[in-house]
Amino acid sequence: MARFIITTKCRKNSNGIFIEPGMQVEVITQSLSNPLFTNGGQAVVDAFMRIYGIDIKKAGACSTVYLDVQKV
Repeated sequence: MARFIITTKCRKNSNGIFIEPGMQVEVITQSLSNPLFTNGGQAVVDAFMRIYGIDIKKAGACSTVYLDVQKV
């Protein structure tokens, strides 16, 4: 099992969804690979929905351009 901390890098306002820099979620996965590239980033999308109530996929921010991924 691997634990990742995903943090937003910049401000984005798209499709009525507002993202601030520094928003942070924790994702625990079975695989050791980046959770953004595993299963379409669904674990990351679910974590942001659970913690902040926002859909980062709908905002177009589910990529390494907007998110910083650190393995802990």
